[in-house]
Amino acid sequence: PHEPWLSYPACAFLSLGVYVHGSHGTPLLPPTYDGSMCTTSFACGGVKIHYPFYLSNTTQVTADYTSYTCGYTDLNVSCGRGEGEAWTPTIRLGGDGYTVKNIFYNNQTIILADSDVLGGGGCPSVRHNVSVGQGWQRNTSSYDNLTFFYGCYAAPRESDPLPRGFDTDKYQINCSGFSDPSGGGVSFVFTCEELNRSLDRSDLAGHCSEIVIAPVRSQSLMASSQSMLMTKGGYGEVLKQGFELGWGGIRTDTCHACEQSGGRCSYSQNKDFLGCLCSDGMVGIQDCTSSGARPSTASASNIVASTSCLLLLCLIVLAFFLAYKYGLLPFRMKDEPRIQIFLQNNENLHPRRYSYAEVKKKMTKSFSANGRQVPVTMLKDTKGDGEEFMNEVASISRTSHVNVVTLLGFCLQGSKRALIYEYMSNGSLERYAFNSNINNENALSWEKLFDIAIGIARGLEYLHQGCSTRIVHFDIKPHNILLDQGLCRKISDFGLAKLCLNKDSAISIVGARGTIDYIAPEVFSKQFGTVSSKSDVYSYGMMVLEMVGARDRNISANTESSSQYFPQWLYEHLDEYCISGSEINGETTELVRKMIVVGLWCIQVIPTDRPTMTRVVEMLEGSTSSLELPPKVSLN
Repeated sequence: PHEPWLSYPACAFLSLGVYVHGSHGTPLLPPTYDGSMCTTSFACGGVKIHYPFYLSNTTQVTADYTSYTCGYTDLNVSCGRGEGEAWTPTIRLGGDGYTVKNIFYNNQTIILADSDVLGGGGCPSVRHNVSVGQGWQRNTSSYDNLTFFYGCYAAPRESDPLPRGFDTDKYQINCSGFSDPSGGGVSFVFTCEELNRSLDRSDLAGHCSEIVIAPVRSQSLMASSQSMLMTKGGYGEVLKQGFELGWGGIRTDTCHACEQSGGRCSYSQNKDFLGCLCSDGMVGIQDCTSSGARPSTASASNIVASTSCLLLLCLIVLAFFLAYKYGLLPFRMKDEPRIQIFLQNNENLHPRRYSYAEVKKKMTKSFSANGRQVPVTMLKDTKGDGEEFMNEVASISRTSHVNVVTLLGFCLQGSKRALIYEYMSNGSLERYAFNSNINNENALSWEKLFDIAIGIARGLEYLHQGCSTRIVHFDIKPHNILLDQGLCRKISDFGLAKLCLNKDSAISIVGARGTIDYIAPEVFSKQFGTVSSKSDVYSYGMMVLEMVGARDRNISANTESSSQYFPQWLYEHLDEYCISGSEINGETTELVRKMIVVGLWCIQVIPTDRPTMTRVVEMLEGSTSSLELPPKVSLN
């Protein structure tokens, strides 16, 4: 083990840390920052996103793993899309997702709509109350609400009568397609005015299992008649038009002075003001007049006090060092785990944390999270500083895509580390598509293999380009593609992933990473080019070609193909294979040809010759008539 050491430069740096942290109480940002995180404006679903809003993946991290933003913490916007859907901006209020319909920067208002309501048909069920955070968010003058009473009078009316004078038909929701979220009884909806006028709220609340208050815009509510609101699903249209929130800086913190000086405020995930991001790329402590500089004046008492503290601290460290060196201490110092620091500083970024006792107690049973069955992966190798574990939690927590697996929770307790994913009942693609023991009834058809190939491509496209912070996976292989009950394909295992800004084309890595059969040449040797997202493209291409070979198991008996580099054999026998391959007919030949040609393009030796994943999706979804064969692959 390395012994601790201390030098005079270290003492000098330590004195600066003592003075500044004692003065401000929050971690310092670097003296400079990437100015694009404040100046870049993003468009998501037709909505322009810029300061004080920020995309969830534009946060950056300091040396001590403190995440910081260019914007207000609560104005965090995620941009995602489902399969075949448009990009949609969402913002979280009290843990629930709301779709951003529009942002008006001039009067500082935002229009939000419940994401569940937008996808809930003509008669949606509102399932959660809105929680507006303290500080940046506030209701506006257009605020109004609808109150929903669910699961009312589930018992027979004789034993649970209605309040006297209560008009059932006027307020009961009885439109087609409505589903009571409580599972029984009847449901009612009231405007604020009608609720106050019709009855004492407590009279009805005592007969119902759940009450939800949903905000709406008063303008939308006024335009809807009462009869339409209750009986014909008009309330759904009112909800889908959204509600309005305002935002503004917290005048009691340093942010106001920062913005007045032309800067942008940076906050931690815990809503602590960290510094002022200035247009010249410098960071000010409070505003841009102090950009790049530390306090230049101090009272004589402050100087004497800080110097005395420094000398005392250096003496203590020196004494500890000597005692350690000569074996006078009963123990050896251990570095505080980087992984623990990371999780504390990114408290809002990662999912639920479970104790080892919770995980162990249910390891022999079906572990469940939020009422659904989920698998638990215990990580056996706990050596090192936990970089792979941090990558897994940080990378996958930043994603929201139908083709990327969802991380529901994790466990970190001493040397015990576990990851809790959504349950994928059909296991991995390797198990399902590459197992020669699977009978013909369960074998995947060409159509399903093609569907899986497109889904994986869309997932990689999202990781590479779906947000400002790209994620390069570095371990794309059949074992890391999981299939749910409906064979929906999802990318998993982000232990080797790297995060980087969009504008950075090259990625710095130490040593080769990935699985041998799928690693891109440039990961092994720089002579082939720079490591980038194109390395994932190569792994994807090798996997698709392996899917083609595994589907036609008769090919393994062909002595010519088995003795030759398989992609090269496919290149030379493409037409022959597409026509005579097992079970291939006129309808599936085009799909097989697409998979082979796209796979051959993806495994080009030089990274710049490979397509992006966006281009891969276009080629798979397009016509084979426009697909040309790439140059012949010579690597073997």
